[in-house]
Formats: sequence, structure tokens, C-alpha cells
Amino acid sequence: MYEPIRTKSVHSTMAGTPSDFPHRSREEELDIQLAGHLSALLAVTDDLRTLAPSADLDAAAERLAGQVTRLRGGRAPLRATPSATGTPEPLHQRAHALAGRALVVAASRADTAAAILAAERMDAHAAALAGPKELSTAR
Repeated sequence: MYEPIRTKSVHSTMAGTPSDFPHRSREEELDIQLAGHLSALLAVTDDLRTLAPSADLDAAAERLAGQVTRLRGGRAPLRATPSATGTPEPLHQRAHALAGRALVVAASRADTAAAILAAERMDAHAAALAGPKELSTAR
């Protein structure tokens, strides 16, 4: 009635049989994901540095680059020429979101240094978005 299956299923691998492709551990996957989020945050930070230069952004960029280098086994991140124009608000919103993603991954990976850096960047970008009105009332 039915034709028999003549090819081996892709799901039928036997235990102990090496596969055709390398597998990464959960820690390696989280390292890759965290490095990606921090690299994206670094790119946005570099764009913000062109729009509104500050010592805080310079220090943050160096710390981000250091964390990405550590997570990538000593390979420094590639840094493009910043191309931001306009107002910094959309960049602060994007940076806040990226820092939040990095914080989640760093927490699940139990990477305290990266989690602290991501939380600090979230706070800095939230303060930048709040503007001087909310900063003066918080004191």
C-alpha cells in the first residue's frame, strides 16, 4: 500500500556516532550571543560618540571593546566608521534595548563583569532619554 522508506532519516542517529558537524556547548553559544550583543552596543556607542562626544561614552566604548575581546578569545572587535546623523534619542533607545539583551544573556551565563557593564549602560541610556527634567527631580 505504501512505498517503503529507502533513505535514512535525518533524525535517526545512533548514540555514540560522531556527527558531520561540530557542536558547541551552551556556554560557547552564550559567549557568542553575548559578544554579538555587546558588539552591536559598541557600534551604537561609537555612533553616539560622533553625535555627542563625552568622556563617559569614550570610557564605555573601551570597556565594551574589552569585554568583546575577552569573549572572543582575544580577538578585538571590528569597528566601523561611525555614520550617525540627526538626534541621539533613537540611538539611546537602541543602545538601551541592546544593553538589556546583553544583560539577560550575561545573567544567564553568570558573567558578572558583563552584567554590571550592561546594567550601567542601560542606566546611562535611560538617563539620557529622560533628559534634564527627570535628572533634577531625582536628586
